[in-house]
Amino acid sequence: MTAGVYLHIPFCKSRCSYCDFATDIYRSGDGVERYVAALCKEVRAFEKTGGDTSISECVNLDETNTLPCSRGSVCADSSRAVIDTIYFGGGTPSLLTAEQIGKILTTVRSQFLVDTDAEITMEMNPATVTPESLADYRALGVNRASFGVQTFNDRALKLLARGHDAGDARTTYEMLRNAGFENVSFDLIAGLPGQTLEDWKRNVDEAIKMSPEHLSLYLLEIHDGTPLAEQVRSGRQPRPDDDLAARMYEIMCDKLADTGYDQYEISNFAKPGFESRHNAKYWRLDPVYGFGVSAHSFNGQERYANESDTNHYVQSIELRGAAETSRGVIDLMSEFIFLGLRMNRGIDLEGFSARFDIPIDEKYGMEISDLAELGLVENVDRHLRLTPQGRLFSNEVFQRFI
Repeated sequence: MTAGVYLHIPFCKSRCSYCDFATDIYRSGDGVERYVAALCKEVRAFEKTGGDTSISECVNLDETNTLPCSRGSVCADSSRAVIDTIYFGGGTPSLLTAEQIGKILTTVRSQFLVDTDAEITMEMNPATVTPESLADYRALGVNRASFGVQTFNDRALKLLARGHDAGDARTTYEMLRNAGFENVSFDLIAGLPGQTLEDWKRNVDEAIKMSPEHLSLYLLEIHDGTPLAEQVRSGRQPRPDDDLAARMYEIMCDKLADTGYDQYEISNFAKPGFESRHNAKYWRLDPVYGFGVSAHSFNGQERYANESDTNHYVQSIELRGAAETSRGVIDLMSEFIFLGLRMNRGIDLEGFSARFDIPIDEKYGMEISDLAELGLVENVDRHLRLTPQGRLFSNEVFQRFI
């Protein structure tokens, strides 16, 4: 089983009104360089602590420590984990220079055995890149762009404090194509305050017209402590309408089904062959090793998390080479079910039995029977999966297995 690597870059041009992630305002200079140095130091200190991600005998590595064979091959250096996905998340990773991104990737390749066919994703926001920086990222091996469009409505973008307009999104997308990016994902947010069904249909139609390989849909969540939460609490913005957001979700599912996109997960749609390999690791409970402030990891048995304050993270790495603040064993069966049910193909029932040495009905037969009677789950080709109705009430389904 191959693993993934997640790298958190916390810097943003401005803080979005709805965001509760670990982010900091970007200021070029020593602070960013110090963070990159700390991130690289944490990667270099990594020790494989679980998960079947080693390999045992095979070809020689090249000078970049890249695994020069296809996924599933084996190699002599069993002390290092094999990875086939790398994901730069944030924040806005595209604010880093190509030199900084290159330094991080070189460090990852020195510590892990990286498949030559690895999916390397970078989150990017409009108006944070240039044709030159995109060409440089592409030359470094970044081959997938996760592009924070959110909406093509300028009024809504201003409400969200996104720092770009719809024109910037269109221009940046054209630059991505010109730089040779053949795997681009759009993020879109539904359920914004004041957003109408017509607004949403225009968003989806424009996204379809631009034809990215992948689309991710997020329903707006109001998090305590964010500017948007205060605006809603004070009445300056209307509270999001859950029923309207559900209708927007259905519209997107229907439109994309008619235009060549497969819904392979509750919130994710892709043209055939362009499903996110990195995100699928979370849903399958594959190991993912996270580095950077607030990064979370799963080694096959345990989850562990880093310090959530950037300054404290950097200081911890500089002083002791680590910034871990919590660690714990998880209920693997429970998470395997409610994460696996996020995927449209559902849970392979024979795979569940093989992994946990118990039939799923023996452990969760009553829950599955109740949910099936409600029309929320179904058994198709020995896979337990959500029905279309079940996707609308997925949180209620997942609660039954927690």
